[in-house]
Amino acid sequence: MTIKKHIPNLITLLNLFCGCIALVFASQSNFEMAFYFVFLGIFFDFFDGFFARLLKVSSPLGLQLDSLADMVTSGVVPGYVMFVLLQKCQNPAFPNLFLPYMGFIITLGSCYRLANFNIDTRQTDSFIGLPTPANTLFIISLPLILKHSDSLALLEMLSNQWFLMLIAVFSAFILNAEIPLFSLKIKDVRFKKNALPICFILFSVLLIAFFQYLGIPLIIIAYVLLSVVNNKFLKK
Repeated sequence: MTIKKHIPNLITLLNLFCGCIALVFASQSNFEMAFYFVFLGIFFDFFDGFFARLLKVSSPLGLQLDSLADMVTSGVVPGYVMFVLLQKCQNPAFPNLFLPYMGFIITLGSCYRLANFNIDTRQTDSFIGLPTPANTLFIISLPLILKHSDSLALLEMLSNQWFLMLIAVFSAFILNAEIPLFSLKIKDVRFKKNALPICFILFSVLLIAFFQYLGIPLIIIAYVLLSVVNNKFLKK
């Protein structure tokens, strides 16, 4: 029992470790490696609770540790990525030295959401507001879309400081909005109990296969829309 109870917390710490590495790569403008380590961190975040329930070792410490790890991987990292993007699109002749720091609005919104999540008893089986990992994937996909996309319209939008600021502000809003969203965490091994998240994950894989990095924001948009449909028509 002594060793078993530490397994979920170790997985959570791996999430934090991946977030730290992602932050280093983001500081070097290596957004692809930052993306991979964020994705790996979210993978660990996805399964720490699952193993805690499977091993029957859930604890208040695990809940707090999970939020603290997420604060780095899904709070500091996306805020810093937006900071760098806002820096890169500054006009060298007339730079706005303060504006890039507004990218950390995402970090502030993530912090508020994570703290609120720990005390909100309504979010045991689903989410209210966009989860921080989903928001992080959206934000960190932007520089990759900017790098790999051939669409001039996308390139112009993602190089516009005011469009990026709009994304940052909306990001902080949607994290804390009173919008019920279904949970993507798989709580047991039965398909019937997890049909919606499993099917959505498979659908997400197809979007990534066809659209690559552009598929990530499409997945987030689909997640929100499907949640609305689920709330109105599918949920009993």
